[in-house]
This record gives sequence, structure tokens and C-alpha cells, in this order.
Amino acid sequence: MNEEQAITTGAVARRARARLGLTQAAVAERVGIAREVYGRLERGRVLPSVVTLRRLCQVLGLDANVLLGLSDGRGPHVPLDPPALRRLVRRLRRLGPEELRGLSLALGLLGAPRR
Repeated sequence: MNEEQAITTGAVARRARARLGLTQAAVAERVGIAREVYGRLERGRVLPSVVTLRRLCQVLGLDANVLLGLSDGRGPHVPLDPPALRRLVRRLRRLGPEELRGLSLALGLLGAPRR
């Protein structure tokens, strides 16, 4: 077992459960596992199976990438296949400087404008 991964997953699950105002017992029941097993999961002692991970995501309203610590959940994780990425780059290359700046501001890639 990857201890660091288990700790990350448990901490994210605990925060999500608290945000929803649920008890460990309520989450365990909805996921279909014993409360003791869920408690060990939150403490970073066990990693969920794939089936349990899927159910946890549904019950806690989390994306699997967030639960696994691969994303902070602030932005959408949209994997781009190579052809889609090439099309995106071609379109971006056609944009002028002001259009690129506007797009960057809209996406939050740049800080606040300087005065």
C-alpha cells in the first residue's frame, strides 16, 4: 500500500464528509462498507478498491482526481487527446496579442492588471 496516497485520500474524504455534514457511519452505509473500514480509510490506513472509490466519489460528490489528490478541484480536468490539442494550439496561434491577453485574463492565468 502507498501510505502517502492513503493519507491523502483519507484527508480529502474527511474534509468532504465534514463539508456535507455527514457522519462516518452515514457515509459508510451509503458507500456499502463497514463504518470501521471507512474510519480506517479516513485515517489513511487503507486504500479503497476501485468499486469503493467510485461509490465514495458519488456519495461525497467528488471527482476521483480530487479524492486521489491529483487535482484540487478548482478547475475542470479535461484530458485532451493529441488531435484535439493540436487543433487548440492552431486556434491559439491565430489569436492576436489583445485576444490572447483577454483569454488569459478570462481563464485566470494572469494576475490582476498592473496600473
